[in-house]
Amino acid sequence: MDNVLFMIITTIAIATLLNIFLKKIEMPTIIGYIISGIVITSLFHLSETSTQSLKHVAEFGIVFLMFTIGLEFSFSHLKNMKKEVFLFGALEVLGAGFVFSAIARYAFELNAKTAIAIGFALALSSTAIVLKILNENKEIHSGYGRITLGILLFQDLAVIPILLLISIITSSDVSLSDLFVQLLIGGVVVFVVFFIVARYMIERFFELILSTNSEEIFLIGVFLIVIGFSFFVEWIGFTYSLGAFLAGMVLADTRYRYRVEADLAPFRDILLGVFFVTIGMQIDWHSFLTYGHIILGLLVGIILIKSLIIYLSIRFFIQRRTAIKATLALFQVGEFALVVLSLAFNKGLIEDWVSQVLVITVVLSMIMTPFILKNIKRIADYATSLPQNPTEEYSFIGEHFKHHVIICGYGPVGQMVAKSLKKKNILYVILEHDAKLVQNAINEGESAVFLANASQKSVLEYFNVKESLAVIVAIDNERQRWLICENIASFGSSINTIVKVNNRQEEEIIKQLGVKHIINGRMAIADMLAQKAITCSIE
Repeated sequence: MDNVLFMIITTIAIATLLNIFLKKIEMPTIIGYIISGIVITSLFHLSETSTQSLKHVAEFGIVFLMFTIGLEFSFSHLKNMKKEVFLFGALEVLGAGFVFSAIARYAFELNAKTAIAIGFALALSSTAIVLKILNENKEIHSGYGRITLGILLFQDLAVIPILLLISIITSSDVSLSDLFVQLLIGGVVVFVVFFIVARYMIERFFELILSTNSEEIFLIGVFLIVIGFSFFVEWIGFTYSLGAFLAGMVLADTRYRYRVEADLAPFRDILLGVFFVTIGMQIDWHSFLTYGHIILGLLVGIILIKSLIIYLSIRFFIQRRTAIKATLALFQVGEFALVVLSLAFNKGLIEDWVSQVLVITVVLSMIMTPFILKNIKRIADYATSLPQNPTEEYSFIGEHFKHHVIICGYGPVGQMVAKSLKKKNILYVILEHDAKLVQNAINEGESAVFLANASQKSVLEYFNVKESLAVIVAIDNERQRWLICENIASFGSSINTIVKVNNRQEEEIIKQLGVKHIINGRMAIADMLAQKAITCSIE
């Protein structure tokens, strides 16, 4: 017992000191946790048996992450993401799975069963790392964030048939029809419980808890729902993370979602830290010294091939810049690949040294991910740099912005505002993050448009929001509007901000951010219709 406590204290101490240093050089804490796992394994000579219990605890990090992601996506939201999940996700998993399987079979001369297991394991990306960073950067609802989430959700669903496939091809006494029927029945049971029973009972459950007026009981109730639903879905035959995601989706349609998300955030982050420590524990640095050249070669090859497949899977459906950013977010191999490889190893499909080489390669790709995501905008800007002719130069470059109007967004509303200001000879700048819209504006002769994200505080500061005449927020995305208004408010209450909202609820939220000039689109149209009706009746 004393030895276990000493190991835990040492792990926490190493992780804390490492992350303090990494934060000072603006590196993600994920790296600190993974390095801590490597150090602890070497110091205490931990075996696979010793780390197995920690792995079970670490799974709850992914469970709580998927639950909080589910809170962001109601059933209606997921229904609107059919293309991102079932088209883009299927193209990526099947494309990468078959390509990697073919390479393993014919280039490395592995047998067909082993090639299939490795191929589809490498098709999976890291849900834990990517969604954690997207959440921290508040980009989960961005264009590329939505596509990334959709593909990751399909990958999580694909884990189940991949694991079943490995069980089938390694066992001669398992009936394919029996497994299919079992999976079908499990799916129906999950659908009935989540989509029918839970949706109508969970609201009453929380009303009962709130009647106690106890924060402690409320938190216990949330834990019961997350862990209970996850266990139930795993018991049916699916994964813990899928159950947690569905539980989050059920709660997303209730009025408790924001309170639940705030209460669970600390537990989620701590357990995710444990998860990344266990990832580090799976790395045997001696194997890296022995097979380093093979690992590095595989790492480069896997990243290049997978990136190409992801890009080609989505490029023909979306604009180039968004496709590049989604590709950069998903290039790595993820934690569920480790689960697939572990099962394949236990079933005798993969030799020990091959398993260790693949595990180290997967972990290294995961370690690279935070660095890529941190610089994703810069990389995308470089890859999609807009060509400029002498007649297409942006205005104000090298000048000081002052007494100007900032238009956030160049959609239909932003375009009409820009035309109106141009007619009145009022100085303005347009901030638009969609490269295609920016290029269209330049082609139409608009010289005051900039490829920039107005929801970033540094962008508003660069365009001197403090000395602007006004800021007009014409963004269609609701959450982006909130974030822009929140950032504007942080510069002071003297800034003249005008925002168009869609309904009364959003109007109240924007008011709380200190914005005084709010135009409710529905009410404005209703007033205009009523005014027209009165005018017509008088005439």
